[in-house]
Order: sequence, then C-alpha cells, then structure tokens
Amino acid sequence: MTDALPALTLLLVDDEAPARARIKELLQDIAAELPTRVVGEAADGEEALALIQHLRPDVALVDIRMPKMDGLELARHLAGLPQPPALIFATAYDTHAVQAFDLNAVDYLLKPVRAARLQAALEKARLVGPLTTERLTKLRQDAGQGPRRHFSCHERGRILLVPVQEVLYLKADLKYVTARTREREYLLDEALTHLEQEFAERFIRLHRSVLVAKDALSGFERGQGDGEDGGEHWLALLKEVPEKLPVSRRQWSHVKQYAK
Repeated sequence: MTDALPALTLLLVDDEAPARARIKELLQDIAAELPTRVVGEAADGEEALALIQHLRPDVALVDIRMPKMDGLELARHLAGLPQPPALIFATAYDTHAVQAFDLNAVDYLLKPVRAARLQAALEKARLVGPLTTERLTKLRQDAGQGPRRHFSCHERGRILLVPVQEVLYLKADLKYVTARTREREYLLDEALTHLEQEFAERFIRLHRSVLVAKDALSGFERGQGDGEDGGEHWLALLKEVPEKLPVSRRQWSHVKQYAK
C-alpha cells in the first residue's frame, strides 16, 4: 500500500514564494494518499544546487523560469551528481509547448498546479528515479536550450559553479579542459569541441587545444621558435592574466580581426 512507503523528501525550487506555498498546501491535500516531507526551499538554480548536494532530496520540484539560473540549466548540473534527485518541472507554458517536454524521465506540471496532477507526477518520479546522463541528453535535445550561464567543476566531492562570463579561456589537456578565470583555474570534464559549439558567441578558437573569450583579448604579438605549424607564429595577449596563448596558422586569418 502507498501509505506503507517512506515519505518522499522534496526540495521546492521557485523564485516566487507564493508558488512554493501553493505546492505545500497541495502536498497536505494529498498526504493521505502520498506522504511527503519538504526538506528545503530555494529561489533559484544556484541556491537549489547547493541545497541538493547538502540535503539529498528524493525529488526536486523545479520552476523552469528563474533568475540567475533557470530550471533547465539546473538539470544539466544535477546530472553530474553521483545521486541526483528525480526532477519534476513546473511551467507556465501552454499545452502545446509542454508536449515538447513530455519525457518519460521526468514530468512537467502546468501552472496553476492541481493536486491530482501533482500526486501523479510524484508517483511517477518515485518509479522513474533520479536524472541520468541519458535522460539529460534527451532533455537537452527536446528543450532546445541555449548556452549555459555556468560551467560545472567537480572538486573535493562537490560541484562548483563557474560563471561563463568570468572564464577567460578554455584549454584542452588530455581528458580534461582547464577553464581559466582571473583568480584561478578549474578542471572541466567536457570536450573542447562541444564547448566551442555551445558557446560560439563568446569564445573563439585560437588553436586546436585553446578557446579564448573574445572580450578577454587585448592584442597579439609575434612569437619566436617552433610553433604548432613551425617557424614564426602569433601569441594572443589577455587583459587580466599574464599568460600568452598560441594562435595556429590555420586560425590566424579568422582571429586577427580581434586585434586591438
């Protein structure tokens, strides 16, 4: 019987406090049929990620549109956790738009949320279980989501968020990519080619192993010795760090337009 099951632990994620209060009222209405326990609340994706890593809820009920980090970007970062929660989105999109998100991996609630629909989604989440890499890939394809605002960095057993706007360059090294900000470096477990496609508006390729933020470039200078292509080559100069990045001969014709 359902009442013999342990209570589902929930995190409510919505930038509007009344919306979170509404969900708590509905949870009380269905408590006899489906016991739940709200272990935390968050007003944006950044706060939610921190709470999820700390509280480890069974289910995260997440609004799609939020400031700082929306629900879809939060889902991308959650997939990197060893034990991510099951994920249910809440959305104000119309029925036709919601159909584009109708995946077996997660569920979607159309606002205003109704008690019966919430119960069905939670029961589905219990059966489906946590978000996986395969489900995330399908979610990204169906959602048509644009570039993220943050990179995910695994460090000391936790996920750190690195704002994309703070990254000056990305450099591939073996199986990892180094993301350099003004303060420090972070290791990303991602492919440079995928990052180039996702962030084409912000980064430009200098070299087969280096992408640089266009607005981080301060100029170029000639380098001596053997470059990637042999002989004299160009080096990119950056505004906020002393590193000089190599520019391949193949990329120079495209990159030189950014010379100050």
